[in-house]
Amino acid sequence: MATAKANSSTPISDKMSDALHQGVDSISERSAKTESAVREGAQHSAEALKDKQQQAKSAWQSSALKNYVDENPVATAGIAFAAGALLSSLLVKKK
Repeated sequence: MATAKANSSTPISDKMSDALHQGVDSISERSAKTESAVREGAQHSAEALKDKQQQAKSAWQSSALKNYVDENPVATAGIAFAAGALLSSLLVKKK
């Protein structure tokens, strides 16, 4: 761009070039700020999700249902099978 500045016979072109460069620089700065804000938001969301996941895991570990499943795996499988069969029969379209 130094050659464009040295050539004073095109002042309009020089002004347009300067204006365009300023516009590009301004857009670049704004996009960098936006990217930073998006990254911070994503990091905050990931941390919040990790906390909720840990809370859910902790709640499951201390639940009575988990204890029942651990103590009665065959009965749990039977209940799950029966519930699935019942749900399937209710959802099947009758001809």
